[in-house]
Amino acid sequence: MSGIELLIASAVVALGAVVQGTIGFGVGLVGTPLLLLIEPRLVPGPLLCAAGVLTVLLTHREWQGIEFPDLKWALSGYAVGIVAAAGLLVALSTKQLAITFGALVLLGVLLTAAGFRLRPSPRLLVGAGVLSGIMGTTASIGGPPIALVYQHASGARIRGTLSAYFVIGIVMSITGLSLIGRFGSQELLLAVGLLPGVLTGFVISHWTSGILDRHYLRTGVLLLSATAGVIVILKHAL
Repeated sequence: MSGIELLIASAVVALGAVVQGTIGFGVGLVGTPLLLLIEPRLVPGPLLCAAGVLTVLLTHREWQGIEFPDLKWALSGYAVGIVAAAGLLVALSTKQLAITFGALVLLGVLLTAAGFRLRPSPRLLVGAGVLSGIMGTTASIGGPPIALVYQHASGARIRGTLSAYFVIGIVMSITGLSLIGRFGSQELLLAVGLLPGVLTGFVISHWTSGILDRHYLRTGVLLLSATAGVIVILKHAL
């Protein structure tokens, strides 16, 4: 991986970190399709690891907004999703995975854009957690299913609850990837290369979380992610 590619990848992660620091999710949604175009090895392990650092920082910052009772239901579903994702990663070839990643990006966009008014409940949180676990482990895009549940909550509640959820969920995902040989020292080194982007985006989000409109920003993220997801699918399918 060249220095230019690493610089571009860090800029992509910085943009994703700004989005996540502002609306509660987005580093995977923004980062996955673009990083796949730059260097496929950055997804899912290295991006998940870098996102883990971001979620720790955000959890500390948004501690007061966390809905702790909801976390146990969502995380129990996430654990089930990881098991399913591990089987998927073992069964599919590199080409199949790339196409799957692109499809998961589009699925994430559709879930986020659907706009249904959902109320958090144990059953709904478990179901969203399962889908989040599959998407988060295979494509580093675990945010949309859970974010959809909280889309009508306050910004502090969304950012706080999702960040706490992602901290534990990412640890589960990386553990699962390690057990099937998909995360090791090489992936860790690639993750370290993404940290400057994570830190830059986190700092910027201190300001954007208070001044940017969440719905306007979400529209831009969805359009960017949908376009990149289609490009990834076409690139590997043709």
